[in-house]
Amino acid sequence: MSGGDAGPVRGLDEGEAHLWWVRPEDVNQARLDKGRALLTEAELERVSRFRRAADRRRCLVTRMLVRTTLSRYVDVPPERWHFRANAYGRPEIESPCASLRFNLSHTDGLVVCLVSCDREVGVDVESTSRTHRGLDVAERYFSPREAATLRATRASAQPDRFLQFWTLKESYIKARGLGLAIPLAAFTFDLPDEIRSPIRLHTEPALRDDPARWQFTLGRLGTGHLVATAIEGRGGPPVVIVRRPATDLGQDRDEATTP
Repeated sequence: MSGGDAGPVRGLDEGEAHLWWVRPEDVNQARLDKGRALLTEAELERVSRFRRAADRRRCLVTRMLVRTTLSRYVDVPPERWHFRANAYGRPEIESPCASLRFNLSHTDGLVVCLVSCDREVGVDVESTSRTHRGLDVAERYFSPREAATLRATRASAQPDRFLQFWTLKESYIKARGLGLAIPLAAFTFDLPDEIRSPIRLHTEPALRDDPARWQFTLGRLGTGHLVATAIEGRGGPPVVIVRRPATDLGQDRDEATTP
């Protein structure tokens, strides 16, 4: 696969997407200090705007993760990546390797980066320990069928079911690159009862999209996080999601604690 001016993309098969993750608290101060040297002045200024130390750390680790992750696939130093935002605010690679696609998400205790080659991708991660007024949100913003599904779910299971819908919807609008220009009620997810059954997407005609071109996954990262991915599948065989901890940023974890 060509990486343009950066040379060929390595280590990322056409039928794969890689999900890299790191816990911000696992990144020690020495690595944080080195990571600052990789960022632009604009990125450093963005980090400094956060008032809470935990938020500054998470923002810094997020920028470190995307830069070091992209450099795993092409011969480009992490500090040499240039990014831009599209018309709806989605970060994209400007140079030097436009064939790579990535998407970022973070929540309390976790940062993730999903990478593919020439496939649009979206990812969303949420902490399962956070409280949500899920049913109220669903009845106000979700499609009628999704809201009905949530109402029919037993009360003890509603928080998890809500997060499944929420992360999937976030991953889809991020993969489309249109942000909240896509109304959350304009598309519907059917969540399967069986884990191995496919997740079905239905879209309103106004979205001008073919649901069959997307592949979705839901899964856990450890015991405290739910992650959803949306990947442009093009109607071919399922894209394999490979999970990879960014252990060079954080401390090495033994196998039992690695999702």
